[in-house]
Amino acid sequence: MPTPSSRKFFHARHPSNISRKSIAVTLCFAGLLLIGVAILRRDVTGVYKCNPVSVSVVWDQSGGGLVSDGDQTRHKVMAFVGIQTGFASAGRRRSLRNTWMPSDHLGLQRLEESTGLAFRFVIGKTRDKSKMAELKKEVEEYDDFLLLDIEEEYSKLPYKTLAFFKAAYALFDSDFYVKADDDIYLRPDRLSLLLAKERHHTQTYLGCMKKGPVFTDPKLKWHEPLGYMLGKEYFLHAYGPIYALSADVVSSLVALRNNSFRMFSNEDVTIGAWMLAMNVKHENNRQLCQPECTTTSIAVWDIPKCSGLCNPEKKMLELHQMKICANSPTLVSDE
Repeated sequence: MPTPSSRKFFHARHPSNISRKSIAVTLCFAGLLLIGVAILRRDVTGVYKCNPVSVSVVWDQSGGGLVSDGDQTRHKVMAFVGIQTGFASAGRRRSLRNTWMPSDHLGLQRLEESTGLAFRFVIGKTRDKSKMAELKKEVEEYDDFLLLDIEEEYSKLPYKTLAFFKAAYALFDSDFYVKADDDIYLRPDRLSLLLAKERHHTQTYLGCMKKGPVFTDPKLKWHEPLGYMLGKEYFLHAYGPIYALSADVVSSLVALRNNSFRMFSNEDVTIGAWMLAMNVKHENNRQLCQPECTTTSIAVWDIPKCSGLCNPEKKMLELHQMKICANSPTLVSDE
């Protein structure tokens, strides 16, 4: 089975049923961005077998376009959910696998088939060999990662986010691509219903919106410690713990050259600023930022105290024990 360090490419094959199966991915940035994919296939007995399939996806920096090498079909799902995680977050991933995200392949497959959503942890790399060794073990045990060949650093989150959207678009043919953090309590069934709503605007930016800066005056300076622009004009952008972009929006991001748009310290502000340059429909949904579980909450986290749950490893388990969080019926609001 491919691991973060193997980076082995295989000749392309064409399996018969490859949608919504476990994936391990290595992204290689070296002037061109290549993606190696290994897909687990399942036989009729339900036993997963490692059957590597290769696909190369290139972003030509000179033209900014996406080129697929070979006749590789992208996996068709309603939405791909990339759970952003890091090397210090093994405990968070453990809590997620003990709550709303199944830890076994069959359980994850059932969740994905019932919701139309695919879920993977998204992580970069580190020069720390011991941390990479631990990640390798976790990948081999659970195989629920999308691995990016980009330094896993807080200061590089906007770059990681862009790399995530590009990789997700190359791997999945989805209506939406969802960026989620590993410290929120999520109801996948309700997220599925939200994303399945009929929309007349093809370019949708969906999230729990807040006011952010508008960059109209070049004399204004970015205030790093406070994380906002010193000015009087503001625009709406989504809180960082979870938001979704429609396929048309992500396709525009994929076409971008890596250095064509300005990166800011905060990835949610960065994405929000980019949305200003696109004809997107801002869809504000407060159920994505609920401080406690309700019969309609989709994502629960400790807003405004923390960007996520304040003590996610413990709080995640506590929330899952509450009937209102884990077992309450799904209700759809007409708003």
